[in-house]
Amino acid sequence: MAYNNRGATYHKKGQYDRAISDYNKALEINPRYNEAYTNRGVTYNQKGQHDQAIADYNKALDINPMYAEAYNIRGNIYDLKKHHDLAISDFNKALEINPRHAGYYNNRGLAYRNKGQYDQAILDFNKAIEIKPRIAAFYLNRGGAYGKKGQYDEAIADYNKALDINPRDALAYVSRGVTYGNKGQYDQAILDFNKALEISPRHAIVHYNRGWTYYLKKDYDKSWEDINKAQDLGLKVPPKFLDDLRKGSGRQN
Repeated sequence: MAYNNRGATYHKKGQYDRAISDYNKALEINPRYNEAYTNRGVTYNQKGQHDQAIADYNKALDINPMYAEAYNIRGNIYDLKKHHDLAISDFNKALEINPRHAGYYNNRGLAYRNKGQYDQAILDFNKAIEIKPRIAAFYLNRGGAYGKKGQYDEAIADYNKALDINPRDALAYVSRGVTYGNKGQYDQAILDFNKALEISPRHAIVHYNRGWTYYLKKDYDKSWEDINKAQDLGLKVPPKFLDDLRKGSGRQN
């Protein structure tokens, strides 16, 4: 237990290799220490070593097949690896064990959305919101599914709700701005991108989105200003867009 707990402390400090070393020691002493497998899996996942993380969750579930959170976390990793069907299977199992867990519905909804099954995703987000109606992320995620379906007004309503809950949510402003842009409401989109940049001024993708919107408005000087800023912040701007912007503006940068 002492090695496991110290490993968890190292993890919190971002010292992942030391954390893994301590979890290894804990498991040498007790090879059926479920919590150490789970914690080591979290650390491997944080390091981007997803296959090692999955192996640890497999072991944890061998020891305790009713461990709902292990199914949930393994499902998230499968979804990250684009194994959406495996992810959905894990979320199904988690929900069999704990059918009133809003987060599990939300995560399964994300897997369905990533798989392109937007109607099924919306049903899951609905269920998550029914259980916990004050979680802004659930509205953001459902808004994203509506946006993928081209139901822009429904998406905007969800982003509005997310911002009612958390008025400092930069992602909600970005998402709503993109949706306004898809509707051709460019001025409203720019207002949302402005707000997002007030909250998070070094967010490269927001500069890119605002630059794209200025391009659509044929305000090429402002478009270049944002695109150059996005590049300064490390974003790789698509070459085709740069070519289009050069042709439209009659300048190189």
